[in-house]
Amino acid sequence: MSDRRLPRLLQTPAVILLLMWMLVPLGMTLFFSFIRYVLNSLRRPEWTSPSIDNWRGFGNYEYVLNAKDFWFAVQNSLFIVGSILFVTVVLGLALAVLVNRTFPGRGIVRVLLISPFFVMPAVNAVLWINMILDPVLGLNGLAVEGINSLVKGLQDFPVLGAFFSLWPEFQPVSFRATQTSAYAVIMMVAWQWTPFAVLIFMTSLQSEDEQQKEAAILDGASAWSRFRNLTLPHLGRPIAIVVMIQSIFHLSLYAEIEIVSRGNGNKNLPYLIGEFTSNNIGAASATGIFAVILANIVAIFLLRMVGKNMMD
Repeated sequence: MSDRRLPRLLQTPAVILLLMWMLVPLGMTLFFSFIRYVLNSLRRPEWTSPSIDNWRGFGNYEYVLNAKDFWFAVQNSLFIVGSILFVTVVLGLALAVLVNRTFPGRGIVRVLLISPFFVMPAVNAVLWINMILDPVLGLNGLAVEGINSLVKGLQDFPVLGAFFSLWPEFQPVSFRATQTSAYAVIMMVAWQWTPFAVLIFMTSLQSEDEQQKEAAILDGASAWSRFRNLTLPHLGRPIAIVVMIQSIFHLSLYAEIEIVSRGNGNKNLPYLIGEFTSNNIGAASATGIFAVILANIVAIFLLRMVGKNMMD
């Protein structure tokens, strides 16, 4: 046996297992998306079992495309993912640059910055929506109540009282509402994933060329100029990798949306799949195929961006 055939033969079981791990669920989902398959149908009991006799063609896809929440779920998925990526990258860059400097207690600060990443998503959502964003018992309500008390106290001052008497009484924002629940999901997920970006960026900053920075300082370059022309190009590849990895994870958000709003006006494609799965497996499978297509479109775009940054 040649030297080339032996490694391939040893890799074959792992490759076959990996292919089965990916292709079998995808094949079943694809098959279910073309048949009538519902869990509870008294009128048509034959639809309750996955059979080729229940072939529907593209009927499930047409049903999903005409569903009232489908396009909203697609739009909301992109909005949530894009907002989280923007917040995590910007905050991650700022924190990584600050923590990269030498100061007392830097090791403790780094550990504290990374620790939110190890919180489970469901626990993270429960803590945020109840202890921070709750308009009555959370920090959100307490902060608004404190501001109203402060303004009310300032109204008794001789000169400033007339000015503060014009201020309206502030009301805390209910982040369980339809219009604001998406922002609650963005805040809690960005808080949890910003440490991941900080960790990647801090690791990359360790390899930054200090001689170039020293030369720029001697030439009189400002801090912003050094960051824009030296640090930011150096972090181009890490930024692209962070964006790609986070996009893969954030396109499948479910627990945060379920805990915050139960899908009331705040749905993404995974949550819509969960709603269909309660009875209509065919529609859920078709939605899953649409989610796979959307994820691949995003992945192709991000892979090209990552490849471009790695070639530069």
